[in-house]
Parts: sequence; structure tokens; C-alpha cells
Amino acid sequence: MLSSREDVLKLTDYLVNIESVVNTVGEIDIANSLYNIIGKLPYFQKNPSHLIMSRTENDEIERYNVLAFVKGTKEKGNKTVVLMGHIDTVGIEDYSHLKDKACFPHELIKALSHEDLPELVKKHLKSGEWHFGRGVLDMKSGVASHLYLLKYYSEHPEELIGNLILLAECDEEDSSHGVLSALKDLKRWREEHQFDYQALINSDFVAPRFEGDEKRYIYKGTVGKLLPSFFITGSETHVGSSFEGLDPNYLAAELTRQISYNPELCDESLGETPVPPVSLKQTDLKPTYTVQTALSAYVYYNFFIHSWSPKDVLIKLKEQAEIAFDNSLMTLKDRHRKYCERSGTPYKELQWKTRVLVYEDMQKQLVEQHGEAFIQHMNTFKAKLLLDKTLDTRMFAARVVEEEWNWMKDKSPAIILFYSSLYSPRVELTGKNEREQKLLDALDHAVEAVQTHYPYPIVTKNYFPYVCDMSCVALSDDEEGIRAVSENNPGWGTKHYVDYQAIRDINVPTINIGPYGYDAHNRYERMELHYSTEIVPNITNEVICRLLGMDSKQTTKHLADKTV
Repeated sequence: MLSSREDVLKLTDYLVNIESVVNTVGEIDIANSLYNIIGKLPYFQKNPSHLIMSRTENDEIERYNVLAFVKGTKEKGNKTVVLMGHIDTVGIEDYSHLKDKACFPHELIKALSHEDLPELVKKHLKSGEWHFGRGVLDMKSGVASHLYLLKYYSEHPEELIGNLILLAECDEEDSSHGVLSALKDLKRWREEHQFDYQALINSDFVAPRFEGDEKRYIYKGTVGKLLPSFFITGSETHVGSSFEGLDPNYLAAELTRQISYNPELCDESLGETPVPPVSLKQTDLKPTYTVQTALSAYVYYNFFIHSWSPKDVLIKLKEQAEIAFDNSLMTLKDRHRKYCERSGTPYKELQWKTRVLVYEDMQKQLVEQHGEAFIQHMNTFKAKLLLDKTLDTRMFAARVVEEEWNWMKDKSPAIILFYSSLYSPRVELTGKNEREQKLLDALDHAVEAVQTHYPYPIVTKNYFPYVCDMSCVALSDDEEGIRAVSENNPGWGTKHYVDYQAIRDINVPTINIGPYGYDAHNRYERMELHYSTEIVPNITNEVICRLLGMDSKQTTKHLADKTV
């Protein structure tokens, strides 16, 4: 076992002390700091071209990735392992009166000792075996582990066969501009240096899956994430004549009841089941108060997938929307009948019909009906809409659909289904080819080698359960699945675009070996020191050695004597 605890903890604190909240100048600060600390290492003084700070592309915000590589001299080879981790964090507002200490773990720990804490948090704080602060878990300790290994091999390239790359990427917590932009750098290095990417090891955080869960997980792939969205049109009416119209908020409520928490929409695969969809936004689009019902409403849902494609999800959600529409009308008609009976109002059956459209089908209708005039109008509309920087990709998409709806000849109430944000592809690692099988074998060997040094079970699973940038380095979807994303996102090519072919071009097998802890994105964010600063770098190093054909015992001997 290498003695990494003290060094990884120092590096973790160094990174945590830099407030690098996503979409702020802090992302520039941490990239500069990381670039400088790596640049001072003797290896990179001699090989400055092996270290770059690369600005993101197609990004409205200025920020940078840091990439560095070491070429081994023990045996010159092309085999290359990439170590990846993100250097941005979520915000610190949740720390409230302790906000000024959020990025200073030792000060925060001292301050928390005077707080009224939940029992488990209090237990961890008193033990001295847990480290607190924004980013200690998600995921600067993971980056510190990678940096520790990069530093060692930069000092001992004579022990390295092949090559080792560090990719420290920005913007993981929002839109993945960092990793998506880094693909061009990885591709360029592959061409310039003939790198043969054997594997990518991410180091995002892992956590208990349920209360009392003592397992420490390593993941062999990752969940995919979609944001299915629904623009819902109704028929406006005065509230005093409510049954004469159809309230889109009423339809939206039933749609959410049908979709949110629905276990039928859990994509079970390889014996693992993601959590069901849940609503992330539900609103009508009325700009001000009036006594008329809204013309339209807008809802979108988080949707995790393991094996389903984006096209599969559209098919399933169209069915769910039709069920919700049917149920809404059935209930509405029943309530209308009962109201008429109680009020003595003459009963007349409501004529609303279920109507659900997938976005690309609506587009085809509009082009057929209006031709070039519609296309030109929408191009101009989108160009003007891009000037409104207050609109994120999700609201941009909603406004596009709202404008397109105005061109529909049949304006009877409808639900329109589309995607309005980044698709993070699902990634499977099943051993379907030689490279995947070698990574699986290396991981099994690493866990077996290190498990005896740690009291809790280290367990491998197939899908990382949270959104992460592993989704942007490998692609399991076919062309048809990706086409369903591009053809059904109203902002595609203007407000939003992802070069999924660039992911397919890299397509490197990926695993996640990350720090362990609790409450990421929470004021009690903390990591377990033993696992995060000792076990993680040891397992990672074992995988590297196995993949590159090196003797981990020799490396471990030197690492144990080395300090940062």
C-alpha cells in the first residue's frame, strides 16, 4: 500500500481553498492554480508542451480545462490511461452563516463543532476521520488523488510503460462544456503522439445507496440522463366560465401525476434499476396575472436510463402523455356532469380530444403546410431569441415551441413532447471487446489487491447513479438514438449543440473510482479520509499498472517513501 494520505489531503485542501463555483470566475482561478502547480514540477519544466490550459468551445462563459501527460521511458509504448476529474463545484449559499468558511475545511470543522448537528454528522465530526467543506467530496479529493499519481510518474517516468494523462475539466455541474471541449485535445494528442487510449478513470464521489449501506462502490459505466419536456396548450376561458375552456395547468398536473415517481419508467438493466423520473419544473407561461386561464404550460422531468435509447424514451413518454390526457378528460367530463347536476345548468358534453405530438412530427407538419416561409421565420426568431441571455437552453426551447405553435392550423389543445437540454449518454462496460475486458480484469485485480487493507466491502456495480462526465467519453447509443435527440430539441444547432460524433471518436472504456462520503451538494458535505485519500489512489494505481503492464509493487515501494 502506498502512503498517500497526507499528500492527497494537502492537495485536496489546496484545491478546496479555491472557490470554484460553476459558472463563476472561480473556474478560471482554479484552472490557473492547477496549471501553475503542475507547471512547477521538473518534468513539465523540461516538457512544457505536455501541459496545456484549454478554453472551452461554444460556451458563453470563459473557463478552462487543464490537461497534462507524462510519457513513460521504461518501455516506450502507445498504451495510455486517462485520469479525469472535475474542478468546479456547486454553490456555497447553503452554508448560510458559515459561507465564509465553506472552502476552508479546518475552519469549517471548528465552526461546525459549535452547531446543532444531525447525529450522524456529529458522530463523523467528532471521529476526526471525516473532512468537511465544499468540494472535498464532489470532487476535489478525487482530482487530488489523480494529481498525486501524475506527480509521482512525472518524477519517475522510468517506471512508467506507456503514458498517463490528467484531464481536470470545468463545468461538470452544469452543461459539461469542459469535457466536451476536451475531446478535441484528447483527439489531437492521440494523433500527435499516437496515444492508444486503453481506459479512462474518473474519480467522482460515491456514497451509500441507502441507510445503513456500508459498501464502497466502484462503477463500471454510468447512467444516462435526458430532460423530456412538454409544452401544453389549452383553450383559454374566463374563470367564471371555466368549463368552456381547458386549463393547461390542469393537464400539466395530471401529466406530472402520471410520470413522476412512476416505477414503470425505470429502465432496469444488468440487474440494476435507476430511480424513476421526477418533475424539475412545472409552470404556465402567463406573463402577468389575469382572470383568464393560461394559454400554455411547460413541464420537464429528469429521466435516467440504463439501456433505453432517447428514441425509446420518446415512444414511452408519448404513451404516458396520452394516458394522462385521457385521464384528465375523463375526470373533467365527470366533474362537469356533476357540476351541472348541482347547479341546474343544462349539460352539454365537452368535446375536447386527446392530442399528443412528438416535436419532430409537428415540425414536419409545419414545413409541409408553410414551407420556406415558416423555416425563414423561425430562423429569424431563433436568432433574435439568442440575444436574450436570461434564457437557458430549457426556456429557449419552450419559447421556440410556443412560437411554432402559432403556425399550427389546428390549435385544439395538445401536449407536445421534446427534449430541451443536454443528453448525457448512458455508458455500459460489459466486456464486449478486448479493451473492455482488460479494464474489467484490471479492476477486479485492483479491488482484490486492496480489499485486505480496508475493513468495508469494496463492490463494483454497472452504472454510476448520478449524472457525470463519464457520459461524454464513451457512447453506447447508435445513430438512430442520437438522431432522436437532435431532431427533437428545438434549440439544436442554435442555443444547444453537442458533437456526439466526437464522443464516438474517442469512445474509451471508462470506470469511476472516487472518494467516499455523504451529503454532496449539502452544507454537511464530507469525505471519509481513509478511503478517499488512501484506498482510492491505491486502487487507481493498481488499475494503471495492470493496464500498462507494470509492476505495482515497485511503484508502491517508491510511492510509500515519497511526499508532495
